Amino acid sequence: MTLGLGADSGDGQEELPGGGAGELPPGWARATLGELGEWYGGGTPSKKRPEFWTDGTIPWLSPKDMGPDILVATQDLIHKSALDDSPVKLVPGGSVALVVRSGILERKVPVTYVPFEVTLNQDMKAVKPYEGIDDRWLAWAIRAREQYILENCRKRGTTVASLEMPWLMDTEVLVPPLAEQRRIAAEVEQQITHIEAGEEALRVGFRKIDEFRKSIICSAIPDPLPDDWDEVTVGEAGKVDLGRQRHPSWHSGPEMKPYLRVANVFEDHIDTSDVKEMDFSGTEEKYALKDGDVLLNEGQSPHLLGRPAIYRGTPEGAAFQNTLLRFRPNSRITSEWALLVFRRHMHTGRFMKESRITTNIAHLSAARLKTIEFPFPSVDRQELIVKQVRRQLEDADRMDAELRGVTTGSADLRAALLNAAFTGTLVPQDPADEPASNLLDRIRAARATAQKAPRKRKQRSAPPGQEELPQ
Repeated sequence: MTLGLGADSGDGQEELPGGGAGELPPGWARATLGELGEWYGGGTPSKKRPEFWTDGTIPWLSPKDMGPDILVATQDLIHKSALDDSPVKLVPGGSVALVVRSGILERKVPVTYVPFEVTLNQDMKAVKPYEGIDDRWLAWAIRAREQYILENCRKRGTTVASLEMPWLMDTEVLVPPLAEQRRIAAEVEQQITHIEAGEEALRVGFRKIDEFRKSIICSAIPDPLPDDWDEVTVGEAGKVDLGRQRHPSWHSGPEMKPYLRVANVFEDHIDTSDVKEMDFSGTEEKYALKDGDVLLNEGQSPHLLGRPAIYRGTPEGAAFQNTLLRFRPNSRITSEWALLVFRRHMHTGRFMKESRITTNIAHLSAARLKTIEFPFPSVDRQELIVKQVRRQLEDADRMDAELRGVTTGSADLRAALLNAAFTGTLVPQDPADEPASNLLDRIRAARATAQKAPRKRKQRSAPPGQEELPQ
């Protein structure tokens, strides 16, 4: 089956990639991705064969390398022995690589142009364009069909998102003359350079907003403390408890209650989109959360250790798991003030100093949390400072929202650029260019000839010390 370029317009004409039915631009033709190049699969050399991964010189491309429009380097190199004794095959330079199996295919098809020889991970494919198809143009052509591929080439019923290769290869693209392909690729890359410069400026802006937020939180508590402030330990400022450990026997029972875990607690925010339940028979009171309790991550990456949020009654009747610590303030401390102190401790690295790291995860025990200093002024002063901090953080949030609106505009610019490129409106057509139909005819003829040519039988080398028999 051949998958078309878009929905039918109702008069028998297919819609072009940018929308709207019409004739093809002068000199353009239709082809499928499978007709435009030779496709290569991937494979992973066995990790049990260390010689495949030692002193390697051959790039091995995997999904973690995908990101740049043009690949610069791979994180992994394999030894040439892996080519002879593993599933990997060498893919020629000038190919276009894409991820065909990954959770990221739920929202994106990673594509990169590869200017040098590589081998591929088993979750990837690559296509080397035939003569008459510009390699850089083909990379942009596949990116321009991303939304169509996501909607029409996904396998059904798989646990991990993946693409159905026959459907992918049958996806149609509009092919311009070779000279125009080159003009399109050059113009797209020039415009993308400008867009990327703007995107980098946005990233710098987001980093500055994050730094602004941290400075607001950290400067809210002066150092040294004013004379009229007090300082105690966290254990003296309130009650600290560790949540309940999970156990298979508690997955069902008479007192099933929702519980919060580390995946639910973000900085100043509790995510209730995925809340689990557990049987808390006989322990309801011990692990029950009350409105105003502050929850902190007990185990996290080091710089996020102790990430805090206030439980504000949602989900109702919730408890907490032992990946979290609960702080219940005494009468001299407000919950909002405790949250501010803990956010400051997280951002200044104070919690990290008390951590113990196991398998790249930092842990903050209840015992160590209790010993950490806890500064505070009067309750009235606590409330005033918290209000000032909230107002300043709202200013940061507004700036963040404005930048995110510009980020959406950047994505729209990319989409508009590719739409123009592949509907014939980005660069002018030249009547002197050889029509794409001619080059596609040559490609098809060459493929037909290659398929008819008899294959040469590969001669096996004689074992060491034995001469080959004459033919």
